[in-house]
Amino acid sequence: MLVITNTSAGSAKADRVEAAMERLGGRAELSRCTGPAELNASLDLGHDTVVSAGGDGSLHALANALHRRGELGTRTVGLLPMGTGNDFARALGIPLDPVEAADTLLRGIVHRLDLIVDDTGEVTVNSLHFGVGAETTREARRWKRLLGPLSYPMGGLITGWAARGYRLLVEADGATVIGPQHRSLMVALANGANVGAGTAILDPTARADDGTINLVVSRSRGRLARLRYALHLYRGTQREADDVHHVHVHTVRVTGRETPGSVDGEVKESLVGRTWRILPGAWSFLVPEEYPGG
Repeated sequence: MLVITNTSAGSAKADRVEAAMERLGGRAELSRCTGPAELNASLDLGHDTVVSAGGDGSLHALANALHRRGELGTRTVGLLPMGTGNDFARALGIPLDPVEAADTLLRGIVHRLDLIVDDTGEVTVNSLHFGVGAETTREARRWKRLLGPLSYPMGGLITGWAARGYRLLVEADGATVIGPQHRSLMVALANGANVGAGTAILDPTARADDGTINLVVSRSRGRLARLRYALHLYRGTQREADDVHHVHVHTVRVTGRETPGSVDGEVKESLVGRTWRILPGAWSFLVPEEYPGG
């Protein structure tokens, strides 16, 4: 088993990684990687099981490296949550304490999970979204050092108050969900249920092994409507809202004006003009024994 981290030695996070390594005993080797070249060199070591010690962004990097190498189907992947959000760990029921998560690696079971891939070849592990969700992620970065996980709701309050909506054409399985004549507040493609360190629930029914993309489109534009949508996100009840469209699909295409997007917590200036499809059972993942369907 190879544990991959981008944490520098001597930091507080490095101490947590070392504590998890102690729990793993002699079953694991540690590799510190600061970039794609070092990540690939670590994967060249040939371990059958590779573990990401990091957040959703680190797991995203590992999944994409394995995808580029054509090794998603031949390696088993595990996770030691070390990020601010750890939303994919929450979706799988992996303990957020790295030492407790190490026990999951030792006692867990291997389960096939889905990934979302776009027509550029980039895979998404947990979720991607356009509009106010991406703006929230970007604003949250300003507060991350001060507020930690609470930076996400702070970012949502700031961006949600000023949001005016985005003109996008969203097509799912060949059918139009919403056209550019209507403004969308947020378009989300979910593989896991949570974003924002668990403070927002994109879709409580989302599962990483159901073979579908959970598409959520919000048209909540007025300030009162945006407030209601924020409460729905917090409670996981947005499927009850009249101005929120929800559907399980296999492909999604989004076109229109340049709109900020976020992929597994990484903000990008625009993702429009891409098509996404589900990759059912794309990789083998170590999940807790009690994981539903495991």
